[in-house]
Amino acid sequence: MINKKIKIGVLGGSFDPAHKGHLAISKEAKKRFNLKKIIWAITKKNPLKIESKISLLKRTQNCKKIIGLNSFIKVKFYENIIKSNKTIDLINHLKKNKDIEIYFLMGADNLINFHKWQKSESISQKCNIVVFDRHGYKKNSLKSKTFKKLNNKTLTFVEFKKVNISSSQLRKI
Repeated sequence: MINKKIKIGVLGGSFDPAHKGHLAISKEAKKRFNLKKIIWAITKKNPLKIESKISLLKRTQNCKKIIGLNSFIKVKFYENIIKSNKTIDLINHLKKNKDIEIYFLMGADNLINFHKWQKSESISQKCNIVVFDRHGYKKNSLKSKTFKKLNNKTLTFVEFKKVNISSSQLRKI
């Protein structure tokens, strides 16, 4: 019998704050790609953004509140273990478990600058990249360097019933 890999999703970010859009893409990814679980890999600081004014503990608590009874989603903080806030280091850490297949989840806004991420090409070789359409970002994300390079190889662009919300909008409230 062939040993099938366990499919897991990874949604990384500062979750500043977590919101129903994060939950919606997690549910959609679980359903579309038959994922066993999804990890919300919370970071103390996104390397491409300014540091959050909200503590890591408060953001983690907010994530758990948003997740509610969706027990397939786990909130994890890996930076103390992997000594890094870089996605490639997280992927390398998770890939130590040979029984998993990783689906890295992101919003279309992140795809635009994905080529600037440390070792972005290596990330795309080690996991499936699933990009969720977001209001106002589709056109630029589909024109991005990464989309042109990876389209239909290790990248899937998902159009679905979007939740028109973002962490940056919520921080302004």
